[in-house]
Amino acid sequence: MTAHSANAADPKVLFTFDEATRGDWTSVDDTVMGGRSDGGAALHDGVLHFSGTLSLESNGGFSSIRHSVELDLSGYNGIRLRVKGDGRSYQLRLHTDARYSGQPVAFGATFQTNAGEWTEVDVPFDTLRATFRGRLMSDYFFDPAAIEQVGILLADKQAGPFELQVDRLVAYGSHRKEPRS
Repeated sequence: MTAHSANAADPKVLFTFDEATRGDWTSVDDTVMGGRSDGGAALHDGVLHFSGTLSLESNGGFSSIRHSVELDLSGYNGIRLRVKGDGRSYQLRLHTDARYSGQPVAFGATFQTNAGEWTEVDVPFDTLRATFRGRLMSDYFFDPAAIEQVGILLADKQAGPFELQVDRLVAYGSHRKEPRS
């Protein structure tokens, strides 16, 4: 993913993390399959903190946070995150109405963080790859008009503590054309 370099037209703020707009973020870790990772989300001073410890024991190795939401972003190119990381690679994950065996298919793209630095990262929709429980699903295509969940995942195969701070998520790059006079 690329660092933000230009102003995009018609940005749409999806999440800022003051009390009124933070929403309910839940955690899902590898403990659902016997792993031992432990992560979660907390709000401090208008910033969402995703932190915990990633464990590779017992075939583990992932921690995530998610927020259920109905979004139609069909007029946008992607999502811009303003984050302060720990130097690790995270993944933005979006779920739509796409299903495999009745379960949601995830659409994700990895982004790199710089330890201790606030950065803006663009995640273009055309870079999202469909997966189901870690397997690539080539027959599924991302529909930005049918977003049901937004999430962040850490699964970089590096055991140890982690922390990602998120200041905001914004849809960027409107495709809408202004009528010419």
